[in-house]
Amino acid sequence: MELSEERQGPLFPARARASQLRHEGNRLYRERQVEAALLKYNEAVKLAPNDHLLYSNRSQIYFTLESHEDALHDAEIACKLRPMGFKAHFRKAQALATLGKVEEALREFLYCVSLDGKSRKARSEAQSENEELPHCSRQEEGAASGDCNIQMNPAEVKGHGQQGTMKDQEEEEEKDYPASPEAASSQTGKSQERKRKHFQVESKDPDIPTKVCKPESPADLGDLPAVSIPLPSFDATDLECALCMRLFYEPVTTPCGHTFCLKCLERCLDHNAKCPLCKDGLSQCLASRKYSKNIIMEELIAKFLPEELSERKRLYEEEMEELSNLNKNVPIFVCTMAYPTVPCPLHIFEPCYRLMIRRCIETGTRQFGMCLGDPVKGFAEYGCILEIRNVQFFTDGRSVIDSVGKRRFRVLRQGQRDGYNTADIEYIEDQKVLGEDCAELMGLHNCVYEQASSWFHSLKNSLRNRIINHFGPMPDKDADPQINPNGPAWCWWILAVLPLESRAQLPFLAMRSLKDRLNSIRRILAFIARNQN
Repeated sequence: MELSEERQGPLFPARARASQLRHEGNRLYRERQVEAALLKYNEAVKLAPNDHLLYSNRSQIYFTLESHEDALHDAEIACKLRPMGFKAHFRKAQALATLGKVEEALREFLYCVSLDGKSRKARSEAQSENEELPHCSRQEEGAASGDCNIQMNPAEVKGHGQQGTMKDQEEEEEKDYPASPEAASSQTGKSQERKRKHFQVESKDPDIPTKVCKPESPADLGDLPAVSIPLPSFDATDLECALCMRLFYEPVTTPCGHTFCLKCLERCLDHNAKCPLCKDGLSQCLASRKYSKNIIMEELIAKFLPEELSERKRLYEEEMEELSNLNKNVPIFVCTMAYPTVPCPLHIFEPCYRLMIRRCIETGTRQFGMCLGDPVKGFAEYGCILEIRNVQFFTDGRSVIDSVGKRRFRVLRQGQRDGYNTADIEYIEDQKVLGEDCAELMGLHNCVYEQASSWFHSLKNSLRNRIINHFGPMPDKDADPQINPNGPAWCWWILAVLPLESRAQLPFLAMRSLKDRLNSIRRILAFIARNQN
């Protein structure tokens, strides 16, 4: 995560000031006020001694001022701070070559080739330079040895090679002066290539590699000061979700690099499987339901905004507690008839119901109400609680729910929440009977069960198999029909498979007398039997 420069100001004042000085130095460099640019970079380095870019750019300024020892020193520091930085190693190679340390310069140029393998020209030239060292003639070896045995001072180096280079560079600057020290490397690199041809050295190490390993990061940077953040200037708005405009809670980062609260992102994906900011496709997240947790963001918030995080967590827990209440504001799926103990598979595709199902799973209840629609009231007065057993998600956000009926309820008050229906409910149970009424109920129960079983087995095999595949096999007869508060499971199963309209099935949910329910089922079975005959 990177903050914009205007947000860096209150969080990292020294770094922000150093960045400002760097931009001022670049402007002065473009205006050919190189000494003034150097002063700006000197001040910037004092404020941000960990910034590799400052050392790398100041090395280029020193190089322009022909202070090659200082250029080499800054380039070496830049290489330590950023071991894999191409420009830092390139500027180090420039300085080494200018100082006459050609073999070391060649090694650095080989590092540059290994770091930027896409540059075919740089690779081929470095390879040819490397191959020339061990295969030069004896006269060339002697001449090179003689040249290297001479103690060359910077003036000699400049007079021999760099003078022409700087002259060439000045001619180029008259046409197009480098925009900044960052951009100057490409121009001085061309001059450096011409200058290197003036030097020939004897290869003291025959094992100069043609492919250089990545340089290891140095271990001598422990004395550099650590970056500190002034707590009073830390603004909570810097860590706000772009969707809910509140502090990040359970932040996740999308493959396209944007960070949101987990719940906010999921709600957006309910409507459109694209990043809310850049509109990049996020279908892979919908199928796997796996998101990249932003641990750095969580640690930042926990460290610098503990009070705000505590308040945010409290609000979230209150919301989850409210959502997990199975008596008030219970989520209601307005769709079809559902019965206790009977499976109810559902195809979820509407955004409001995607949210509802996800919340039922997150709260841990895994339960919601199912009611028939009503043209006047919105949905029926009676319904059944369904429990989610399994969910299968698809890449487009749809899902298939495997649920089963649990308890019956009566709606006391209707409501809405985030696009789906809710209700305050009371649960209903069968009224138990004792004595002679219990014995009469047992006889009626056995009689109706046999009647229902005979009707089911009289169906065609194909129809019977389809019913079994959808609702499962017919439950066995209970030894005690009153042991379950909702009555025998087979009663609800037979009601689900009987060829009745939903409106005709609804009154059975409201019945609290098992005797009345059994008598109604017996009359329906008798009516169906007469029609079949």
